[in-house]
Amino acid sequence: MIEAVGLTKRYGAKTAVYNLSFQVRPGTVTGFLGPNGSGKSTTMRMILGLDAPSQGQVTIGGYPYRKLPNAPRQVGALLDAKAVHGGRHARNHLLCLAQLSGIPARRVDEVLGVVGLQEVAKKRSKGFSLGMGQRLGIAAALLGDPQVLLFDEPVNGLDPEGILWVRNLMKSLAAEGRTVFVSSHLMSEMALTAEHLIVIGRGQLLADMSVTDFISANSADFARVRTPDTDPQQREKLTAALTEAGGQVLPEQDGALRVTGLPLPRISDLAHDADVRLWELSPHQASLEEAYMRMTQGAVDYRSTIDQRAGLQEQLPPGAVPQPQLPVPGQGQHGWYAPPPPQQGGQPFAMPQGAPAPGDANPYAAAPQPPAGAPAPEMTKRATDNEDAAR
Repeated sequence: MIEAVGLTKRYGAKTAVYNLSFQVRPGTVTGFLGPNGSGKSTTMRMILGLDAPSQGQVTIGGYPYRKLPNAPRQVGALLDAKAVHGGRHARNHLLCLAQLSGIPARRVDEVLGVVGLQEVAKKRSKGFSLGMGQRLGIAAALLGDPQVLLFDEPVNGLDPEGILWVRNLMKSLAAEGRTVFVSSHLMSEMALTAEHLIVIGRGQLLADMSVTDFISANSADFARVRTPDTDPQQREKLTAALTEAGGQVLPEQDGALRVTGLPLPRISDLAHDADVRLWELSPHQASLEEAYMRMTQGAVDYRSTIDQRAGLQEQLPPGAVPQPQLPVPGQGQHGWYAPPPPQQGGQPFAMPQGAPAPGDANPYAAAPQPPAGAPAPEMTKRATDNEDAAR
């Protein structure tokens, strides 16, 4: 188990983490969420003894990381997938880590198989893609078969198959009774992977609860109701009945109704009593992303603004007329696709001079082949030139 008590970290006048207390229990995948700059990476570094807290303490199994006997066999971590010597083979990188921790060499081949890097085990890591680097980092974390695992953005750069593999790996590790602590910005993936959440903002704890409780506490569930579009009176009749029963009714842009304050069975009974036919009656629960955005909207330090492109464009001289946009031939027709960018100095999307009208022969089609036995035109010309030179 990981336990932080009053954890605080300052860098000069900047306070990255302030009075942070939480527990990461074994047997479940715990997600670690927060906006950029909220202190997630700093917290993970303090857990692993890479940064010393200014105040408070954090322990793993009751001990600070630096006092754990043979820590790599008890704690595995992936904080930076690029923290690898690019000139080493994947297997040699893991073998060096294994020898430093007294781990048998056969374990290296085992974890390479677990992460699917057997085919590239003898390739230098500098040629690895981002996803392959992530797999190598996960292999390093699993090397000592630890009981506590920390992962920072483990699915970054992975393809859909790799993301599914990481998700199942995290769940299987937690099912074995291990402590799994995962930081990620992918809310959809956290909703499928984590069972418990720790959310921080500007270095302070915002939430420490299950995923289900977090969504319920930071969102409002509602029912979506639709009546026949051909009969607006039924919609008005249902709105009056629901409002009288204590529900709150808001119209949707597509003509449906958003109803809060009433359970679905009650909405169905009211519609039946009012003799209103329903085309749709469905529950809607907010996603983890919606709940997260609602909770952390006041703790975001980096926000984008509208791109003021007008201030970046070159001003035209007085009296100049802007050039009209050139038409894109074929746009809107079946099978059309955007052409490649023009070469420097060329006109964007301009057709060559004398372009054929639609229906004419394709000027870029292959030239017709000469009859069998007839010399190619270019070859005939070269043969004539050679004969003239010989004379």
